[in-house]
Amino acid sequence: MAGGGYVPDSGTKQFQGRVTGFVLIACIVAACGGLIFGYDIGISGGVTSMDSFLSKFFPSVYRKEKEGHHESMYCKFDSHLLTLFTSSLYLAALFASAVAAYVTKVFGRKISMLFGGIVFLAGAILNGVAVDVAMLIVGRLLLGVGVGFANQSVPLYLSEMAPSQLRGALNIGFQMAITIGILVAGLINFTFASKDWGWRASLGLAAVPAIMITVGSIFLPDTPNSILARGNTEKAREMLKKIRGTDNVDEEFQDLIDATHAAMRVDGQWSTILKPETLGFGDDASLMSAVITGLVNVFATFISILAVDRLGRRALFLEGGIQMIVSQVLVAVMIAKAFGSAGVGVMSKADSLLVLILICFYVAAFAWSWGPLGWLVPSEICPLEIRSAGQAINVAVNMAFTFIIGQFFLTMLCHMKFGLFLFFACWVVVMTLFIYFFLPETKNVPIEEMNNVWRKHWFWGQYIPDDAVIGTASSTKIKDMEA
Repeated sequence: MAGGGYVPDSGTKQFQGRVTGFVLIACIVAACGGLIFGYDIGISGGVTSMDSFLSKFFPSVYRKEKEGHHESMYCKFDSHLLTLFTSSLYLAALFASAVAAYVTKVFGRKISMLFGGIVFLAGAILNGVAVDVAMLIVGRLLLGVGVGFANQSVPLYLSEMAPSQLRGALNIGFQMAITIGILVAGLINFTFASKDWGWRASLGLAAVPAIMITVGSIFLPDTPNSILARGNTEKAREMLKKIRGTDNVDEEFQDLIDATHAAMRVDGQWSTILKPETLGFGDDASLMSAVITGLVNVFATFISILAVDRLGRRALFLEGGIQMIVSQVLVAVMIAKAFGSAGVGVMSKADSLLVLILICFYVAAFAWSWGPLGWLVPSEICPLEIRSAGQAINVAVNMAFTFIIGQFFLTMLCHMKFGLFLFFACWVVVMTLFIYFFLPETKNVPIEEMNNVWRKHWFWGQYIPDDAVIGTASSTKIKDMEA
């Protein structure tokens, strides 16, 4: 097993039921929570390249940009205040995810989504009417709270609602919504970039996806897992019947009961999760390139939806990692060729096109591998008692590193120059090797039987006790429980 950590599917249960229209609609509506994150990712980079925005809020950056080629191309946007505008969202999302873990566990997944949508809406309104940098930053912090709540709760909701054979595809609906949000944001930026008020339209229209998830979450049902964890046994059983389209749900419901009993024996999810037994263009051209890469992002994510429950998580992770490494190295070579270490030079149209193709190559790899699977896998691998905390850690780590990169990327680019892309390529090598050796395959495994997969793993199995495996003969039977 040391050659990759693959665990075969044999021995896992396949429950009765079908993919109902009810669960599809619920998952589509919930996945819209990804729109708010995606829209923000796409909108912030475009807005910070608009002259009207820079001249109003960041005049020093605007003046430096208009100096042309009098200084290094690597350093002309190096401003900590400008990067704080972007990265402050991720810092707020980091802390919000910890609060969201408690809300999600105690009050359910849909309440977290509702709260996230409302706070994000408030942030969008504040950014749209901002008159100074302070209003922008406060608005970004509110957006970050909304993103933290949505990113913590939506992947959990999708993984718990979906049948095991389609859990990957339905969960990646969240990433698809993120990519659609990025694409729409790119189109909006490109459309309004030449208007003096264009930045207000771009930032204010974030209210649209916020309203969608807020209204949608009001009508969403909660997951059987969450309902049962709050003590409503019969309501949970009826919900399971409804989403599976069959009355014969006893075996799957037994797994939910076993998982709930295990969760009830845990004093605190945060203390438990730490124990060893748990687990070179012009402004307009750059805006157009954002639209092009946005389109690639959407289509590549669709490929992931089709492939994830057929090829599995590991295959997509590994192929995507290799493709990302190649892309990063080649982009570094092209930038070094055009600008060298001094950052002075001009990239030809042919080379610019090649760089755009390489970026699309990278985006496609990320979009069908690390992008969606980074949300899917953490949401499906944790047992019920720590699932909310586990997803909160996933969001917090994601947001922490995004904040660091967002805050210091331009400074790192100024000092590391084209070597920055080689730096990131090295990290992708580490990530890909980790997947090869330490991530077991989880496709088609019922979510409450995931410990069975870890128990069989060549490395992680030593940390999973036998009594942590759901569905064994020692499990309490439903009829005995009801007697």
